[in-house]
This record gives sequence, C-alpha cells and structure tokens, in this order.
Amino acid sequence: MVPVILIVVGIIVVGAVILVIIGLTSPREEDPLQKRLAEFAESGKQATLEEIELSQPFLERVIYPMARRFGELVLRFTPQNAIQGTARKLEQAGSPAGLDPTLFFTLRILGLGLGVVFLFLSRVAPKGSFLVGRGLLFAIPMALIGFYIPELLLNSRIRSRQHGIRKAMPDALDLLTICVEAGLTLDAAMAKVYEKWDNELGRAFGRVIREIALGKIRREAMRDMAERLGINEMTSFVAAVIQSEQLGVSMAHVLRIQSDQMRVRRRQLAEEEAHKAPIKMLIPMALLIFPSICIVLMTPAVLIIVKNFPK
Repeated sequence: MVPVILIVVGIIVVGAVILVIIGLTSPREEDPLQKRLAEFAESGKQATLEEIELSQPFLERVIYPMARRFGELVLRFTPQNAIQGTARKLEQAGSPAGLDPTLFFTLRILGLGLGVVFLFLSRVAPKGSFLVGRGLLFAIPMALIGFYIPELLLNSRIRSRQHGIRKAMPDALDLLTICVEAGLTLDAAMAKVYEKWDNELGRAFGRVIREIALGKIRREAMRDMAERLGINEMTSFVAAVIQSEQLGVSMAHVLRIQSDQMRVRRRQLAEEEAHKAPIKMLIPMALLIFPSICIVLMTPAVLIIVKNFPK
C-alpha cells in the first residue's frame, strides 16, 4: 500500500510542477476566440456565438475562467503592493502564456494543495505506514514548496529574458546606428530592428512603435519599455536618447557611444561569469568528484590493510 501512495504522490507533485513550468515558459499565444473567428470566417461557414465558444479548447473554455474567478477572490485579500510587484515581474518576464496577477496567485494558492494532499494521505494511510502521525511533517514543507515554485520559476524566466536582451543590445544598437546614419528617423530604425530580429528586444521595440502609432509620446513609450524590461543598460540607453533629443545632439553619435558601452558591458559580464565558474565547480567537485577519487584510491589500500591485519 505504501508504494502505491508514494507513486500517487509522486505523480501529483510532478504533474503540478510540469503544469507550472508549461504555464511560465510557453510563449504567449493570440486570443483563442479571435483565432476561432478567423477560422470560421475563412471557411465561410455560418456559426453561432455558442458554437464558436464550444469550439475552444476545454482549458480556455472552463479551466481559465474558473482559475480567474478564484484568483479574483484571492486578490481581495492580497496587499496592493504585492499585486503591483507581481504585475511588474510578469511584465519583465514577458507575460508568459498571457499570465496576469490573477492567474499567477491562483497557481500559488493551488501549490498549497500539495500540503493538503499529504495531510489527506496521512489520514487514509494504513497502520504501520511512515505517513501515519507525520502528516504535518510532510505537509508544511510541500505546501511551502508548492507555494514558492511559481515565484522561483518566474524569477528564473526574468533572469533568462534579461540575459538574452543584454546579449542582443550591442548588435541592435549597431543596427539602429546604421539606420540613423543612413537617414532614417529613430522610429523607423526601431521598426527595422523589430522587422529584422525575432527576439525579446525586437518585440520590445515593436511594442514601442505600436504605442507611438496609437498616440503615445516617444519618450514616454521608451521609458515604459525600460521599466518593463528592468535592465539598467536599457534605462541608461533610453535616458541618453531622451537627453539627446532635448539638447539637440546628433542621434547617430549618441547611438554609437551607447553601442560601444553596451559591448564593453557585455564583455565585462562574460568575464564576470567566467570568474564565477571555479566557485560554482566547487560544489560538484566536493560532492561527486572528490568522493569518487577517494574511493578509487583508498579502496585497494583498505582491502590490503584488512587482509593483512592480524586476527
């Protein structure tokens, strides 16, 4: 009975972790309802709104609305600072899978269900099982793990996205410089970056272009972009561009200086990571390599000593 319980618990835990990982790492998709409307329009079929709704996947039709309702209830008891901080982090992560604070807090509360599962298993476990009388011992750590897994994955997604943007910034600024020197405006140069590169930085410039087209002032759109990305390099770049506009300095000259600085910064970050490598290698060496070497070297000596030791 105990192995069956362990298997069930393992499946639940692994399934929860996989669902959270998929939710935080999958790319953001277009609105499924709009997609269905486009499909029906292309096919030329006459369909009612109910048929279009029922044609959506079960996850979009049932699970997401239920999760949002539950998340709205949770948000009523959540401090406003926590909600704003989560919304900012989701923006910095690129809004993976279209997550918003409502769904994110729903994932965290559902993670607490791992502790409830262990409490339930400790109640139904047969006599003599190691879970009997130890429900809280396992439930509290598992509930904490389930509650913080979405936060840890979100922070990992933010770091990964920011690392990719830092690597792409020098090349993107080179392209901006070339376009501006060729006679294009800064808006047209950013549009070229968005057109040529399908990465996080290119999409960030594309969003700025769309916001400017909708009537937002360029400096405000660029400041919002720097805040969404949360990178110091982008903040300094936006500040330099805005200052050059206000002072009338050559935009191409400013972009070239910023490009050189970003390239130096990228080299410094690479050197920093290289210097951290020996320290990071200490843990696997101490836990894996050194014990294996000791076993290989000391085992023959120990066997010889045991064999020749007088009885």
